[in-house]
Amino acid sequence: MGDDFATITQRRMTGGFRIENIDGKNIHVDPGPGALVRTYQFGLNPMKVNILMVSHSHTDHYTDAEVMLEAMTKGMTRKKGTVIGSRSVIDGYETWGPCISKYHLSKPEVVVLEDGDHKQFDNLDITATKTIHGDPKAVGFKLEYDNFTISYTTDTEYFPELHKHHEGADVLIASVIRAGSERIRGHMSVDDFEVLVKEVKPKLAIMTHLGMKFIMEYPEREAQRVEKNTGIKIIAARDGMRIDLDDFQTKQPTLDEF
Repeated sequence: MGDDFATITQRRMTGGFRIENIDGKNIHVDPGPGALVRTYQFGLNPMKVNILMVSHSHTDHYTDAEVMLEAMTKGMTRKKGTVIGSRSVIDGYETWGPCISKYHLSKPEVVVLEDGDHKQFDNLDITATKTIHGDPKAVGFKLEYDNFTISYTTDTEYFPELHKHHEGADVLIASVIRAGSERIRGHMSVDDFEVLVKEVKPKLAIMTHLGMKFIMEYPEREAQRVEKNTGIKIIAARDGMRIDLDDFQTKQPTLDEF
């Protein structure tokens, strides 16, 4: 995922990311432009998605949600799967959203989450986390299963309580738009990310949603700097990247970034 300019130029793919085989479920998160095409490009099947999660009502996070829902429900022929979205994505809030048609919401289970809300799927618990972003109803997601936690900030600026919403994360996925201390309202810089990593202390932290300027400034170097400063494994996401999480959890889920 990338910022607006990365999206419209496609200097980085904007299809979100997919978590495979967590409690036997496949989850696609923030299906922005190209999610369907990139899913096939990297050898995955969109019809095998069980849960589609959309954090907020910006185009780089929701644009392919409807077509992904069509895939999940076998062309809208079956009541199948679950879509989880912020209030703005599902119902609309003031000038934000809604982002998915009532038709496309007619087949999957629909779950609206606001900050602090939970949804339980068998042994998997999904919690909405607080953000400070342009969309006032935007939420991140925290997934907990079998003493293993993946936490995703989505787009948010850093605020002092942010780490509390991602406490206990084994894997922290954060939207980081600019290098160093250069900030844009509603987003984190790398220096903000470093503070968050020190507070959360995950086993692995991933920077995604890199802005166009950041992409041109060798994000791998910034990842190495944060890793050196924190002692925690840091990755700057790349198109088509697949991370095997077997070092962090025995059930061996994978995370695909596109």
